[in-house]
Amino acid sequence: MSGVRVLGADVERGAEILTPEALEFVAGLHRAFAGTRDELLAAREHRRPLGFLDDTREVRESAWTVAPAPEPLRDRRVEITGPTERKMTVNALNSGAKVWLADLEDANTPHWRNVVAGQVNLYDAARGTVSFTSPEGRSYVLSDGPRPTIVVRPRGWHLPERHLEVDGRPAVGALVDFGLHFFHNAALGRPYYYLPKLEGHREARLWNDVFTAAQRELGVPHGTVRATVLIETVPAAFEMEEILFELRDHASGLNAGRWDYLFSAIKYFRDAGAEYVLPDRNAVTMTAPFMRAYTELLVRTCHKRGAFAMGGMAAFIPNRRDPEVTGRALAKVREDKSREAADGFDGSWVAHPDLVPVCREIFDARLGDRPNQLDATREDVEVTAAQLLDFRSAGGAATRAGLESAVDVGVRYLLSWLGGNGAAAIHNLMEDAATAEISRSQLWQWVRNGVVLDDGTPVTAGLVRSVLADVAAGLSGEHLATAVELFERVALAEEFVDFLTLPAYERID
Repeated sequence: MSGVRVLGADVERGAEILTPEALEFVAGLHRAFAGTRDELLAAREHRRPLGFLDDTREVRESAWTVAPAPEPLRDRRVEITGPTERKMTVNALNSGAKVWLADLEDANTPHWRNVVAGQVNLYDAARGTVSFTSPEGRSYVLSDGPRPTIVVRPRGWHLPERHLEVDGRPAVGALVDFGLHFFHNAALGRPYYYLPKLEGHREARLWNDVFTAAQRELGVPHGTVRATVLIETVPAAFEMEEILFELRDHASGLNAGRWDYLFSAIKYFRDAGAEYVLPDRNAVTMTAPFMRAYTELLVRTCHKRGAFAMGGMAAFIPNRRDPEVTGRALAKVREDKSREAADGFDGSWVAHPDLVPVCREIFDARLGDRPNQLDATREDVEVTAAQLLDFRSAGGAATRAGLESAVDVGVRYLLSWLGGNGAAAIHNLMEDAATAEISRSQLWQWVRNGVVLDDGTPVTAGLVRSVLADVAAGLSGEHLATAVELFERVALAEEFVDFLTLPAYERID
């Protein structure tokens, strides 16, 4: 393995994944594509005025479709998301969902043991041999009957994997996640992926080149890989058709991701003035006009091009000890999923097995015997750049409760993340890294723009630090001091930190 070094500690059954052949395969992908990835990340620093691209107008105006979906991806009416932790793997495969989004990204943490153990669990899941016994002796085994199609979400282009070096530099995290999974499982069929954090069609082209090279290297037929792209950045919202075009031999669909999309909106316009300041994150619903523009454009784009439109996350965790809270939350979930089904989405996400029947019931009623809504072309939809960027249409206000919630949830999530758990149950919601990103970026924007809360209090760095001290006083844990320090840094640093997971990554083994 010339030029390849594993720097992480041994992980149980890691030798089955980190074989010389698998590592050489990953190293080959890194050598071929890391340079282009670096160029594309550098290009992100040059923020352009957002709008639909003139030089790709022909793509938007010409006739083409993505490749027809393979049978396992034709019916996606309910998808369950979650990390590749072993117990959650079993529970996801037993959930009754049509798809399991096996998350190596925002619901995971890049602790080396998670990176490698996640691949072990995916290896077993693909072969139907995964099981788990808890320390208390409780056994989790796969049930009989149909199981969800597994769709793996690797890390975004921006994240390195410092526990694996290729030619003296950290490997690209996305290529480690994709490469190890593809190498070990592609021959079984169904090498399907969710692609996060893309900011444009050139980044999609890079993924397409990776897929093409990987298939060629292992003798897998071209087009076997299928990818669903998360449209969770504002720049990508203006390039949906171009993204599908670049991936057209491998594309499966697009997904609407709320928190990351709002995080991207704040990041992109963080210093653009008061008209781009958003209210409390919970006040920005999917029915806000600029969010409706985004989701309706997504459905229209997907169905125009023969791709699936996937709805957003229902993150609620049912609380059987509090039926009143659960009842209110389930009503909200039903409202959101009903809106998505009526808008033409082909399916939607949930974070808990108890929500699978709720989502399935709504889409069953809408779809009947059809597997999807590709026939819902939404030709009535016309979306302008101004509508996508009309953040003022969100309404709402910045409130003291919203500020306190942002600090509280952000610190709690980082506390969990630093401990190795990227899917954190916080206040009856299953939160991932996107929650912490929107929380801290919103505070950064409020401070820099001199926002005044609904009670007349100006948002200052001092106020945020005061609330942070109050929150910290009510929490405990091995990583609390680090979590507080990190949150203060990413929320208040003079220079905006692009992703909080980058400095956080430097603090873990």
